[in-house]
Amino acid sequence: MNLKSQLERNIFNTLKEEFQISTEKLEIQVTRKEFEGDYTLVVFPLVREMKMKPEQAAEAIGEALLKRSEIEKFNVVKGFLNLSLKTDVFVDFLQSSPEAFEAIDNKLMVEYSSPNTNKPLHLGHIRNNLLGYSVAQILKATGNDVIKTQVINDRGIHICKSMLAWEKFGNNETPASTGLKGDKLVGDYYIAFDKAYKEEIEELVNQGMSKDEAKKQAPMILEAQKMLRDWEDNDPKVRELWSEMNNWVYEGFDATYERLGVDFDMVQHESETYILGKDLIQQGLERNVFFKKEDGSVWIDLTEEGLDEKIVLRSDGTSVYITQDIGTAVERFEKYEIDGLTYVVGNEQDYHFKVLFLILKQLGYDWSENLHHLSYGMVDLPEGKMKSREGTVVDADDLMDQMVQTAKEIAAEAGKLEGMTQEEKDDLYEIIGLGALKYYILKVDPKKRILFNPKESIDFNGNTGPFIQYAYVRIQSILRKEKPQDIDLSTYDFNEIEKDLLKTLNEYNDTLQKAANELNPSYVANYVYDLVKTFNSFYQNNSILNAETEMQKQARLHLAQRVAYTIQNALNLLGIQTPERM
Repeated sequence: MNLKSQLERNIFNTLKEEFQISTEKLEIQVTRKEFEGDYTLVVFPLVREMKMKPEQAAEAIGEALLKRSEIEKFNVVKGFLNLSLKTDVFVDFLQSSPEAFEAIDNKLMVEYSSPNTNKPLHLGHIRNNLLGYSVAQILKATGNDVIKTQVINDRGIHICKSMLAWEKFGNNETPASTGLKGDKLVGDYYIAFDKAYKEEIEELVNQGMSKDEAKKQAPMILEAQKMLRDWEDNDPKVRELWSEMNNWVYEGFDATYERLGVDFDMVQHESETYILGKDLIQQGLERNVFFKKEDGSVWIDLTEEGLDEKIVLRSDGTSVYITQDIGTAVERFEKYEIDGLTYVVGNEQDYHFKVLFLILKQLGYDWSENLHHLSYGMVDLPEGKMKSREGTVVDADDLMDQMVQTAKEIAAEAGKLEGMTQEEKDDLYEIIGLGALKYYILKVDPKKRILFNPKESIDFNGNTGPFIQYAYVRIQSILRKEKPQDIDLSTYDFNEIEKDLLKTLNEYNDTLQKAANELNPSYVANYVYDLVKTFNSFYQNNSILNAETEMQKQARLHLAQRVAYTIQNALNLLGIQTPERM
């Protein structure tokens, strides 16, 4: 049962039967601390139909509710009706099973990660993966059928740069021969290419060539471009090297994904999707959605939409990124019969997705209304913005190692791990360190840029993952000593902080629905932080195991158990594990 939903239904019925008022929406909120009551009905929107002043309308509704619902008493403050619920309503809520969402006939796809196979995953990928995975989990928890996918960018000039550098400088080394993860090894050669390329440019400039011309004529870039043409012509030698080096990268990615706790239901590769979309461009030309310029290139004019002209096919007939995105979107809706698609991509691609969605709409696809771009801000460290080509990228694996090491140091200082084996300790450091990383990133609204401070994220006080995990551990410690019993609590009189805790628990499903609607896991993260703060306030002032009566003890044990369940459930949607001890 849901306290607020039940109250809402009763108010709807009362308004209809007592005042002949049918309204589609009521504004009900938890009563503010300075007023008496549990929930507050905002009466102002109803006064016109009731033909009363706000205070009179509130009094009339309050009197009617007293006669026919779970309301024990009420008070009126201007146009606000503060309602106090009967004790048995709280008891019923506490003793009912947590309400699960019903499955709905809605299949959604979430695309996230989608890295390039020329370098390892970095801090920006961490935010992307955590957002994508968490959004998918939240959508699934609210009753949707969800497919998690990624398109790996496994072709193009950037891939050839790593391949060429390995051919020139690699001496046939492999991940096995070097002990390096495959994505790291390939990433090193991407950096090696850039270094050699810059040296060639400098040399050509010294010989009198302009810098722009030197960038085009440097032997390294010419060889890389030739390798790309050979790849497109299916040259067996180039394709074999491409396949081998990509497989090294995939193994590296998989290890990072596994440690980060994210996964995918299906994986697509750009080498298979880049040919999609060309037929749709032809169809659009025939229907005058697109137009052809003198050089043979194909464009769309979006000036009426406040944008500009956008190329969709080059003059040589090759596709651009948006061409394959058009084709991939259409294939997904047709092949997988999905109802909606969310792209988790950084905000530097806002324009690209505006154009993509408009093109699909103009091509006549009704489902274009169900396309969403989950646009998120970049992640910085206190040291400054991340860069990749120079090899100063904030590596995802290194950052996870750092988080786990910091967790280890803090746990060692606290000194509460006696009796645990080294394996148990290592597992705990992993859970705390990665929980801190995930929570710090997911508690921020996706649209906002993040300054990620590793040390601050792992603090055991404040709005952090370890703070929330510790509350769960504290409750488990209590429940190991005594489990709640099934006893009659119908006469139990909850105090104010206990009611606050129950009302906060009651907000969980509404929070999940809001997070799903807005594709925003920060609602769940900040909800669970508020829940823990409320629980800690309750715990500091109310003994559980040494309660004054058996009924009080049992009520509080049930309450603590429900809080622990909700903490675990919420953290799970954020991809965060809950330890049993800390």
